[in-house]
Amino acid sequence: MQTHTGTTPSGHTNAITASRVIGTAVYNTAGDRIGSIEDVMLEKMSNGIMFAVIGFGGFLGIGEKYHAVPWSALDYDEDQDGYVVPFTKEQLEAAPSYSINDLTKGDGTMARDASYEYYKVDPYW
Repeated sequence: MQTHTGTTPSGHTNAITASRVIGTAVYNTAGDRIGSIEDVMLEKMSNGIMFAVIGFGGFLGIGEKYHAVPWSALDYDEDQDGYVVPFTKEQLEAAPSYSINDLTKGDGTMARDASYEYYKVDPYW
């Protein structure tokens, strides 16, 4: 059983190592697998998680798009053995996407701010 840092809608509140999060499948609200967690972006000054880096599509890294998704939007579902985001396929397809290098530009705040604004998630900062 995996657990999380911070409270999620299903009530998970325990810590988890990043190595257990990375590679975990991500599903949309319809139960479709949309990708997996490639990494997490940490904010060193506040010790918080800025966002999850989710890889959508691609084959062997070719054509892969990376999305910054607010950490608080992910909820672990034991039945699916993965995280579920409360967004439709259409919302996810239209979301801002980045290269891995673009995610760290401006200390990651550009991707973070765009992500929280796009998904309409209350900022943690």
